[in-house]
Amino acid sequence: MTDRVLTQTLSDVVDLESPDDLALADKMKAGREQILSELRKVIIGQQEVIDQVLNTLFVGGNSLIVGAPGLAKTLLIHTMARVLDLKFSRIQFTPDLMPSDITGTDLVQEDPATGRRQMVFAPGPIFANIVLADEINRTPPKTQSALLEAMQEHRVTIQGRTYTLDEPFYVFATQNPIELEGTYPLPEAQLDRFMYHIIIDHPPYNEEYDVVRTTTALQDPKLKRPVTGGDLIAFQRLVRKVPVAEPVMRHALDLARASRPRSETCPDNVRKWVAFGTSVRAAQYLVLGGKARALTSGRYHVSFEDMLEAVPLPRSGM
Repeated sequence: MTDRVLTQTLSDVVDLESPDDLALADKMKAGREQILSELRKVIIGQQEVIDQVLNTLFVGGNSLIVGAPGLAKTLLIHTMARVLDLKFSRIQFTPDLMPSDITGTDLVQEDPATGRRQMVFAPGPIFANIVLADEINRTPPKTQSALLEAMQEHRVTIQGRTYTLDEPFYVFATQNPIELEGTYPLPEAQLDRFMYHIIIDHPPYNEEYDVVRTTTALQDPKLKRPVTGGDLIAFQRLVRKVPVAEPVMRHALDLARASRPRSETCPDNVRKWVAFGTSVRAAQYLVLGGKARALTSGRYHVSFEDMLEAVPLPRSGM
């Protein structure tokens, strides 16, 4: 399927021709290239993985990164936070981790002046801009669920009180697909909140050689910060202004519905092996991911290819 420019009537048309929006779109495209340039000072290869992480940032979603140990999952997200000058927090998920270890808790503290004791809230590591939930499947579902409200609502509720998280806010979780002993499956409600299931694999020979060569020498890269947290918030708003032709929008919905065994359009292999299929969020993320990819490619319309870039399916079958 070629990258067709869609001329049909656009649904939910929003004016993207204002000088401010056009300037912001140019800044978003240039910002992506500048971020890539800075990341390449530390991260070698893995372009597809980086593209999906950047799309997550521009859309305002969360993503799950799955890969064997030693493939720079943590390094990538930490470096991204440094380049964007965002507050970074890494949570190592373990079987004994408690929900309060993530969200924070109330502590009894004594006022030195009056001697009176009072409850004072101590924020947990969730209070950051980019949160890395490392090996998220190594903690029980009760603790994993502490992330649900934060991932969806960008807030946490503790002891009946609600605390709003600073924007922008993202959760990147990692999983090791090799060692499954002592792990817990992620709750479906949590999986549903991830925009991308990013697979990171061993790099090609030449890239792996460069990794070994550079990481065994002295390194002190000076990272610039071309894009700020405020820019990311503006980019997220701009992405939602991009119009989408009705055929593209319907195709996103058709893909999501075809994953559900009870759907009339469901393929036989899906009906045989899949229990529930995707939720409405799948179609929403397909469209939003397509919008972000279109803008960073310098276009103000969404093609089928923009949207399908996130779908791990053979293009010939589309």
